[in-house]
Amino acid sequence: MDMHTDGIHHITAIVGNPQENIDFYAGILGLRLVKKTVNFDDPGTYHLYFGDEGGKPGTIMTFFPWPDAYRGRIGSGQVGTTSFVVPEGALPFWEERLLHFQIEYKKTVRFQEEYLAFTDPHGLQLEIVARSAGEDSTFAFGNINTEHAIKGFGGAVLLSAARHKTERVLTEVMGLEKIGQDGDYLRFKARGDLGDVMDIKLSPEPRGVSGVGTVHHIAWRASSFEEHEMWQNHVKEHAFQVTEIIDRQYFNAIYFREEGHILFEIATDPPGFTRDETEEELGKNLLLPPWLEPHRDQLERQLQPIEARILEEDK
Repeated sequence: MDMHTDGIHHITAIVGNPQENIDFYAGILGLRLVKKTVNFDDPGTYHLYFGDEGGKPGTIMTFFPWPDAYRGRIGSGQVGTTSFVVPEGALPFWEERLLHFQIEYKKTVRFQEEYLAFTDPHGLQLEIVARSAGEDSTFAFGNINTEHAIKGFGGAVLLSAARHKTERVLTEVMGLEKIGQDGDYLRFKARGDLGDVMDIKLSPEPRGVSGVGTVHHIAWRASSFEEHEMWQNHVKEHAFQVTEIIDRQYFNAIYFREEGHILFEIATDPPGFTRDETEEELGKNLLLPPWLEPHRDQLERQLQPIEARILEEDK
């Protein structure tokens, strides 16, 4: 079976204080808080989703905020760096914005592309790169206009515990094309125009430890529910143990751990985040799945009040 993903559907990470998380990704990076819900496996904590104006696949960064959790360690078996893409010509704006918010960054070059590399308040490694591909975001927040706004994912850097086995998974299972090598990195390309560039770092890293400041999993796109079932069979045919299909309300999901120990998910594009609220209302209210709705009062008392707000530095 010949299968090809369009690229990243979403990336999910573990962070600390939820308001700090929102202030950084909405207040500083200008992403839209598109869904405020809870971790279905741990309903006493939030699950926050950020993306473009509608939370389209390829733009969605999600977080499990655990304020009292221990700090993790970025290393092998994880996504090491998450890359965001902005329109061509927008990097000087982002340099000024990072300086304005006193966020340290450095410029790096990989495959003849310039990146601004920095970390979020809880230790996640991030990058911004400028490319022409992909639709511009129509969401403006604070002092970020649509000419400079983040479009979605540029891609990610994978820290594999078995890099050449991960390479085979990317090409033979996920259907990415190998582009080439630049020093310490192998590059792969999916068929989409956002979240489509994947790099594997070749030099070994100490084993990663899950916790605050680390990526939990990376999810790949399946265009439909029918294709999602095909992906499940496809992964099984390559001798990986894959989960049953799980309803995550806004997409269906399957999970498997590839041989480099990185947790992969394959998620459906439909039904999306307007399943239970309009696009205008996205992110404003706490949304619960039907089986948790009877516990709303208890959960709202337990959860810290949070909001997406324009920061004082932007006023």
